[in-house]
Amino acid sequence: MRIAVLKERREGENRVAATPDTVKGLVKSGAAIAVEKGAGAGAHFPDSAYEAAGATVGTKAQVLKGADAVFCVRRPDDETLSRLPSGAVLAGLLEPHGDAAFARACAAAGVNALALEFTPRITRAQSIDALSSQSNLAGYRAVVEAAQLYGRAFPMMMTAAGTIAAARCFVMGAGVAGLQAIATARRLGAIVTATDVRPAAKEQVASLGAKFVAVEDEEFKAAETAGGYAKEMSEQYRVKQAELVAQHLAKQDIVITTALIPGRPAPKLITGEMISGMKPGSVIIDIAAANGGNTALTRPDEIVEEGGVRIAGFTNLPGRLAADASQLLAKNLVNLLPLLRGEDGEAHVHWDDEIIKGMALTRDGQVVHPSFGS
Repeated sequence: MRIAVLKERREGENRVAATPDTVKGLVKSGAAIAVEKGAGAGAHFPDSAYEAAGATVGTKAQVLKGADAVFCVRRPDDETLSRLPSGAVLAGLLEPHGDAAFARACAAAGVNALALEFTPRITRAQSIDALSSQSNLAGYRAVVEAAQLYGRAFPMMMTAAGTIAAARCFVMGAGVAGLQAIATARRLGAIVTATDVRPAAKEQVASLGAKFVAVEDEEFKAAETAGGYAKEMSEQYRVKQAELVAQHLAKQDIVITTALIPGRPAPKLITGEMISGMKPGSVIIDIAAANGGNTALTRPDEIVEEGGVRIAGFTNLPGRLAADASQLLAKNLVNLLPLLRGEDGEAHVHWDDEIIKGMALTRDGQVVHPSFGS
């Protein structure tokens, strides 16, 4: 089986879909790996390291020639998509939600597209779940970015010259990214509180040493889908929660917002009025910036200042940890590989497997994912 690894062309995207370590394992398993020149440069993986691991390195045209599968971080541009061999599998973070045009383009090109975002939330698929692996790093990096922008110490420090109070950090959303943000802020010495609309999050937050903040009424107790995602709350609940949050925000130094509903705009958790009530020097890191943001003032890839409060809308926090993010994403793709080939090691997609069924956007020239119809 021949696997091609593309160089990412999205501005600011430094991740790569295979690392020298994962290439070494793939080659050992019998796969032939071709890596586009410079694909790993942004994550400090030189071409020579891929060659030492057993991959061939070449131009885009050379690596795509005869490829059975193409691994990428983000969806390829139109020109690259047109060059993919008909019948090849394309696997990566393809940003599929609501984009029927991209799915149709993949079908027209004869590409069998598998979106990692649609990995089923089942135990057997956890090792393939790229959203979780990347969100983990996003939560960590959000706190690092907050510490840099805040410009003050996180832990309490007692010195002969006086005492520095610990920073107060509020994490909104206690999913994978939020829990990692809580853990990181705690390790740095902050006093951490967190909120989430899912009841199960309360115990998880407490286990990390943070205090849970939420309106815990009957709607709150039923606010989680079978897949583990947060449900959209009623207007009545949002009003009550907003009042509680506004009071809490006024006391915070750092706020990390992480609330996302797959395939929908990010919910607005923080209004302009709430921001105006925060202390000058406070920092908000909005992890949901790529989906419109959780604050009224978030601008993608910009740092906005309002009344002395800075709101940072980083849209690719994992990409700011390119080497580690690449290693985890590449391992997700390695774990997917057994479902893309047969026992003889040749290309053979396991179309009947529930993981592949969940991820498949297109198959044999047809759009097959139920989100888009056929």
